[in-house]
Amino acid sequence: MKVLVTGVAGQLGYDVVRELNKRSIEAIGVDRSDFDITDREATEKFILSVNPNAVIHCAAYTAVDAAEDNVELCRKVNVNGTENIARACAKIKVKMLYISTDYVFPGSGDIPYDINAEKAPQNVYGQSKLDGELVVQKYLQNYFIVRISWAFGKNGNNFVKTMLRLGKEREQLSVVSDQIGSPTYTFDLARLLVDMIRTDKYGIYHATNEGYCSWAEFAKEIMRLANLPCKIISISTAEYLTKAKRPLNSRMNKSSLDKNGFVRLPSWQDALRKYLQSEGYAK
Repeated sequence: MKVLVTGVAGQLGYDVVRELNKRSIEAIGVDRSDFDITDREATEKFILSVNPNAVIHCAAYTAVDAAEDNVELCRKVNVNGTENIARACAKIKVKMLYISTDYVFPGSGDIPYDINAEKAPQNVYGQSKLDGELVVQKYLQNYFIVRISWAFGKNGNNFVKTMLRLGKEREQLSVVSDQIGSPTYTFDLARLLVDMIRTDKYGIYHATNEGYCSWAEFAKEIMRLANLPCKIISISTAEYLTKAKRPLNSRMNKSSLDKNGFVRLPSWQDALRKYLQSEGYAK
């Protein structure tokens, strides 16, 4: 099996390629230096020349706040780029796995969102990822759409790295406590994605580490496990203004994983501990 992975320089693409290599599956990791996904001709030419058995599309514009001021660029990458990849996959009849987000939902209430729950993105990034889902569904039948949230991994910037850096510099930090969701460790997620791409159990999935927490609870656990004395002060979303609106409810129902025989990811606390151990923090 030969798998093409976009966004290899990002935290998820990096871990997916590493997992494929671990299993002796031929992996071709690409990034913008290899070809521009927003260029239809270049995308098709590259994918057809590689002729993979599957494409795992991790590349994306993920700067949520910046997207509010860069709508065209965000959509060019997340919608047009995804469409170009989906068209190329359809042309050579190969399966595609697309990474989406909890931001496709309205983010209200406190019930975990089912895969078919009403979509109502509250920001530019969320809308672009939803439109990316729609183009995948338009061109392909053999697709996986995997929605994740609060991703963190070894390669790239993320909330955990930010907290570790600030936790060394400051005595206390204010972190929102009314946004609830699930962290996703890309090392754990990569294993699930590779399991998935080897099957024909197509459809939409929610895949995060198990359990829910607020950003403040997540930050407190980071400080505790990393043995940093920085105190976390809980604040409301209203007290922490951001350019893009953030969902208060990022909980997602993962029953589609169970129905199709996929193993759920470990708890977020376990994932965080493993990550910090790999970075030389936790015991």
